[in-house]
Amino acid sequence: MIAGNGRLKIAIQKSGRLTDESVELLRKCGFDFEFQRHGLYSPCRNFDIDLLALRDDDIPEYVQDGVADLGIVGENLVRERNAKVKHLTRLGYGHCKLIISVPAKSKVTTLEKLKDKRIATTYPVTLKHFLRTNKMKADIVELSGAVELAPALDVADAICDIVSTGTTLRVNGLKPLTTVLESQAVLISNPTSYGGEKKRELIERLMIRISGCLQARGKRYMMMNAPAASIERLKKILPSLKSPTIVPLAEKDMIALHTVVGEDEFWDLMEKLKKNGARDIVVVPIETIIT
Repeated sequence: MIAGNGRLKIAIQKSGRLTDESVELLRKCGFDFEFQRHGLYSPCRNFDIDLLALRDDDIPEYVQDGVADLGIVGENLVRERNAKVKHLTRLGYGHCKLIISVPAKSKVTTLEKLKDKRIATTYPVTLKHFLRTNKMKADIVELSGAVELAPALDVADAICDIVSTGTTLRVNGLKPLTTVLESQAVLISNPTSYGGEKKRELIERLMIRISGCLQARGKRYMMMNAPAASIERLKKILPSLKSPTIVPLAEKDMIALHTVVGEDEFWDLMEKLKKNGARDIVVVPIETIIT
């Protein structure tokens, strides 16, 4: 029986914008499993974890109720469901915004001008909280989908919906007015599971792996040789988690330097390093960083 097998259960979106990156993250953590996109669960072969493939809308409540111990889901859904869960960490992908938008030709140019207007949304709880915080009164029109069509159909004067790239807004003749919430994928836990000794140990082991993968994201390991006389100049150029590793070479007066760099700064660094005596520069990917 899945529910009572004592293994840690982590719910992820079975199909959607978070699915592939969630599966990739867990595999980078060293978990061996075959993801059953159309099945209920996928057991991990080398760790006491079962993956549950669920609708993203259901994940916050399933974690809250203990059906799953952990869940990977958008912050926007956790907030909208007002789920009683423990936030463990943000995961750095699935970025989006909950935005209030109006027709491009609308005379509404500020939030204050939405007073007593109709706003269509699939996020009524979050929108209501936002309006209350900003001391605004508006008529919330709750829809189950196709929110972007509401102004054209005269169902609403504005919409409040999730935006990733803004393409859907432009296609439907809408322009953003204000941001209600910025969201990304988060790892959440059932409070009881996190408080229990056995599950807590598994969760902490999982968190070490996830943290290592997140710290390694966008990083590269750089190695180079250089004259010993250039150490101080090169150290001023090189970034590092703490300080670069410096190793004497068999060749007299030569050293090797090892450090971690961001992939977005590598090419500029390489040019500066070469000008200051570095050579034989090697850069390799990093899977995990444990600090």
